[in-house]
Amino acid sequence: MERLFKVDDELMGVDGALLRIEQLRKEIEHHSYLYYALDAPVISDAAFDSLMRELELFEERYPHLITSASPTQRVGGYIGEAFAPVQHLERMYSLDNAMNEEELSSWFDRVESALEADQQSLTIEYVCELKIDGASIAMTYKGGALAQAATRGDGFTGEDITANVRTIKDVPLRLLEDPLHSGSIEVRGEAYMPRQAFNCLNEELELEAEHTGRQAKTFANPRNAAAGSLRQKDPQISANRKLATFIYAAPEASTSALGLSSQWELLEWLKASGFHTNPSLMLFKERAGVHHFCTEAIKLRGQLDYEIDGVVIKVNSFNQQQRLGYTSKAPRWAIAFKFPPEEKTTLLNAIVVQVGRTGVLTPVAEFDPVEVAGSVISRATLHNIDEVLRKDVRVGDTVVIRKAGDVIPEVVGPVLSLRPSGSRPWQMPTACPSCGSSVYRDDEGSGAAVRCLSAECPAQLLERLNHWVSRGAMDIDGLGPKLIKKLVEQGYLHDVADFYLLTQEQVALTPTGEEKYARSISKEKRAETGDYEKIPVYVGNTVAAKVIAQIQASTQRPFARVLFGLGIRNVGRQVAEILVQNHGSLEALAAAKQEDLEVIDGVGPVIAHTLKEFLNTKHNQDLLKRLSERGLCLKEESGLGAGGSATGLGVAGEAGAGNTLPLLGMSFVLTGTLVELTRNEAEEALRALGAKTPGSVSSKTSYIVAGPGAGSKLHKAEKLNIPVLSEEDLLNILSKEELPDSSRA
Repeated sequence: MERLFKVDDELMGVDGALLRIEQLRKEIEHHSYLYYALDAPVISDAAFDSLMRELELFEERYPHLITSASPTQRVGGYIGEAFAPVQHLERMYSLDNAMNEEELSSWFDRVESALEADQQSLTIEYVCELKIDGASIAMTYKGGALAQAATRGDGFTGEDITANVRTIKDVPLRLLEDPLHSGSIEVRGEAYMPRQAFNCLNEELELEAEHTGRQAKTFANPRNAAAGSLRQKDPQISANRKLATFIYAAPEASTSALGLSSQWELLEWLKASGFHTNPSLMLFKERAGVHHFCTEAIKLRGQLDYEIDGVVIKVNSFNQQQRLGYTSKAPRWAIAFKFPPEEKTTLLNAIVVQVGRTGVLTPVAEFDPVEVAGSVISRATLHNIDEVLRKDVRVGDTVVIRKAGDVIPEVVGPVLSLRPSGSRPWQMPTACPSCGSSVYRDDEGSGAAVRCLSAECPAQLLERLNHWVSRGAMDIDGLGPKLIKKLVEQGYLHDVADFYLLTQEQVALTPTGEEKYARSISKEKRAETGDYEKIPVYVGNTVAAKVIAQIQASTQRPFARVLFGLGIRNVGRQVAEILVQNHGSLEALAAAKQEDLEVIDGVGPVIAHTLKEFLNTKHNQDLLKRLSERGLCLKEESGLGAGGSATGLGVAGEAGAGNTLPLLGMSFVLTGTLVELTRNEAEEALRALGAKTPGSVSSKTSYIVAGPGAGSKLHKAEKLNIPVLSEEDLLNILSKEELPDSSRA
């Protein structure tokens, strides 16, 4: 099977793999937050899938680097705070993807092999449904009437959007068929925005912006618009957005109550009950029909009034579905066949160089704007000089663009037959485009990265400031890249310590870069009377007060997040937590020798070297001193876990204060569903007592905590004779800060 990415051990090594894994996790988390929490994605689903697949390949090769915080261990999604939480009747899983016909055939093999082993292979039917590119919803009907609607959220808990879903005209407020009368039924599907409604909405937003003199904030695609419309505080806004739905699923408790035995029967019941079901549905008894359906569905992609990005194939029989079961994040009885990425050609006008937080120079292609997969793009990263030379892209080339690959959008390569005569290969500049300093290639000239080493480089400053305020670091809400750039231009920010000297007045009087008309009048009125003068828009006191409050709140973040926020090369969030676990303060890290650091599990010589290099630099020492003076935490405080909040389970007591960690050196792996705690809370509480919490089981694992739904990790632990703890056992350990006698090694 052809793969987009390969893991080359000799070329990369474990330290290089760890660095790439950290980069991928950070980027995936960033785009997950934009996609799920803000409804403002900047990359396509194909791009996100590509990043996730690369991470999965690395973690398959290096399973000991898997952590519970990895995006591969989570279904995905964030729960917002604007709506009440709703616990789903049963977990809403995501789907595994088949990126080509070969991967789809491999899924068929797995399904048939598993059912044959279970003596359930007499007949296997498959239902094919178009994969709607919308926002997942779950609706509960009680006594035949719509009682509640929720977003998917993180799969376990969503947000209550009942008032908004009630405004969608194709959602039945009462079922046409109500066999249970007073019983409860939950159904699931997608809310989407038809293309015509999407275009009208963006036109209205542009017109509104023109009337007020502000920059238009339009939606990137119909999926983005649908998700944003569902989460409006005013249901009337949702009603005006003209959303629609396709309903296609129900949890097992509901299908059992209805006496349904297959997906096809469920679809028929949904249609008869008044739900909007997709007309493009087929039932097959052989693979060939499914493959043909997928091929034909690709042709429909541009003809429908709604977005689709693939085909969902499900085993029809509910009995067979139950026997196939689930992985930790997806059902084994269903898969999403994803459409190949759309490709377009355009003219490459320039290759410019951007300077990142660690001084790396990244070539970026600038080309004539082209619409690809629903949005207009004009720039794409080329990663590094080796990638430019490998693809041999040159200024003036006609190039192929798509939304797939390592970072999206991607330049696939040049159309050589259209290359102009006299073109020359592109070369990386020998001086930094931001500060003019000389640049150097990593690994004594053999590495992929070309780097500016100047500590005074302004481009690096902006990237360091943006990293400091980001999620996972200091998490300062309201300080986005645009505002930070303006604060730098105003002369208020020279490094991250300056955030803590900002005043509300300084932030309030900072221009946003936007302008508005002195008077809000219509376009027609301006045409009659002449344009009024535009005036700058300032941040204002309301936003400024929130920003200052967020900055002050960030002084309570734990040392591990401060260490990560400093942006030290190779020191990601997980590495920062490991370092703090082993050396609980800045003073201890500074005093440690490089050889002491590199023997720590998960650190190694590369990270140890860059950390010591950072801590031994006079400029950085001055910065750390000023951060300490301004109230930042530079040592691990007792009573705080890695996430920076008290666990609430008594884990902070004398063990933390006396610097005696009762679980130091032990390794706990969590699997299955926890009821009293979230996975993150449990892991943070264990780490506060000195334990490690890797994401995979190995011979070094001390204990495995298994909840309902535990799968392959539990089986592996049992084979290795690793002690198994229940959630009750875990709670006892956390409350007493020690292992029970029966669990001691």
